[in-house]
Amino acid sequence: MEAFLEHFFRRLQGVVWDWPSWAILLGAGLILSIQLNWFQVSKFAYYMDVTLIDMFRKEENKKMPKEGKGDITPFQAVSTALSSTMGVGTIAGTVTAIIVGGPGAVFWMWVVGFFGITTKFCETVLAVHFRTVNEKGEILSGPFAYMEKGLGQKWVAVIFSIFGAMAAFGIGNMVQANSVAGAMYATFGFSRLWVGIVAAVIIAAILIGGIKSIGRAVGVIIPFMAIAILMLSFLIIGQYLTAVPRAFYDIVTNAFSISGAIGGVAGAGIMYAMRLGLQRGVFSNEAGLGSAPIGYAAAQTDHPVKQGFWAAFEVFLDTHVVCTVVALVVLVTVPMAIINPGSGDWTGSGLLIYAYNQSFLGEFGGQAMSVILALFGFSTVLGWAFYGEKCVEYLVGSTKMNLFYRMLAPLALVFGATGGTDLVWAMADTMNAFMALPNIVTVLLLSKVVKKVYANYFNKNESYEPFDQAAFDQF
Repeated sequence: MEAFLEHFFRRLQGVVWDWPSWAILLGAGLILSIQLNWFQVSKFAYYMDVTLIDMFRKEENKKMPKEGKGDITPFQAVSTALSSTMGVGTIAGTVTAIIVGGPGAVFWMWVVGFFGITTKFCETVLAVHFRTVNEKGEILSGPFAYMEKGLGQKWVAVIFSIFGAMAAFGIGNMVQANSVAGAMYATFGFSRLWVGIVAAVIIAAILIGGIKSIGRAVGVIIPFMAIAILMLSFLIIGQYLTAVPRAFYDIVTNAFSISGAIGGVAGAGIMYAMRLGLQRGVFSNEAGLGSAPIGYAAAQTDHPVKQGFWAAFEVFLDTHVVCTVVALVVLVTVPMAIINPGSGDWTGSGLLIYAYNQSFLGEFGGQAMSVILALFGFSTVLGWAFYGEKCVEYLVGSTKMNLFYRMLAPLALVFGATGGTDLVWAMADTMNAFMALPNIVTVLLLSKVVKKVYANYFNKNESYEPFDQAAFDQF
C-alpha cells in the first residue's frame, strides 16, 4: 500500500509542480514586487529596523510598541510562523534540494525567497485586514477570510481550507516527525517509534492550551534555536572559510548548468534544479502558501502593514540566512562527488548530520544538529496544528471540532515517525501546491487592496479601519 501511495503522489506531484505552477508563483511575486515598488529592496532597511532591531530596544523606545487587538503578541506571532517554516523544510529541506537537484537548487531557493518577501507581506496584510472573531472572541482569519470577503468566492475559501487542514498532517507533521525520528535514530540510536510517541505526548500537552500556549512555547524555543543553529554553522564555516567562495560559485553556476549536477542525472539541468529549488523554497519559507497569515492574523496589532513587516523579516531570516548557512556547511564539508546528486544515496537529515560531523566539532556537531532539528521540527507541528485547526473552524463554522482536531496531530506524529521518507515528502509537496495556487492567485487579484492599505500606513493623516469594523469591535 505504501508503495502504491508513493507512486500515486509522485505522479500527482509531477503534474501540480510542472512549469505552470512555477510561472504562477514567480510571476505573481514579480507583479506584486513591481506594484509595491520592489518592497523587498526599497523598504529592507525599514522593516529590519522595526522588527529585528526593535526587539533590542527598550520598551519606551520601540518604534513598533505592542498595541491593538489580538490573541498573541506580534513577536509570538512571528515565532509561530517561524516555528512552521524554520523546521525540517528549512534545514533538511535545503539539504534535500542539494541531494536531488545539486547546488544550483539553492540559487532558486534564493529567488523564491526574494519574491517571497513581498508575497508573504501581501498575504499577511490581507489576512489582518479581513480578520474577524469567532464565538469565543478569538481571531479567525487567513486566506479563507480574504478569499470569501475580499474576492467574494466562498468556494475557493472552502477548497483552500480543506487542503490546509490536510496539509497540516503532511508538511506540518509527518514530514517533521519522519526527518526528526530518522536523525535521532542515526545519531543516538533512538527507536523511531519511541521518538514519535514521546513527541506526541509533549505536543498534545501544549496543544491543549490553544494558540496562547503555542505562542508561549515557540516564543522561547524559536529564538534560542535560531541563535544555536547560526552559531554552530558559523563556527564550521569559519573552519572552511577558504572554501566558501567556491561554494557560492557552485551554487550560481550549477543553477544554469546543462547537466545541473555531478553524476549526470537524467532529467536534471536548469529546469530540474529550478523545480527543486522552487519546491524546497516554498516548503522552507511558505511564502504564497497561505499558512503563516493564519498565525499572523492573531497578532495584537492596530495595522496590517505592521504585521506584514514581521512576515517580510521572517522570510529573509528563513531563506536568505538560515538556508544559506546550512547549504554552505554541506558544500564546504562534503565533496560533491560524495553527495552525488540524484543518486539516492542520501536522505536530507542523513547528509545534514554527516556534514556537521565533518568539522572540528566531530560527533558533537552532528549531535547538536540532531537536537536542533528535533526542536525545530516539533515546534513546526505546533504551528501547523493551529493553522489546520483554523481551517477546520472555518469549514465547520464554529470551534466545536477544534479540540478533536488538535488531538489528531499527536497521532499523525507517530505515523510520520515510522513511515517511509519518500511517501511523506511526496504527500507534503502535493498538498503544498493545492494550497499555494489558489492562494497566490487570490493575493494577486486583491493586490489593489494591499496597495491601498500599504499607502494608508505611510499616510500619517489617514486613519486605518479594518474591513469589518463592526464585527471586530465586538472583540
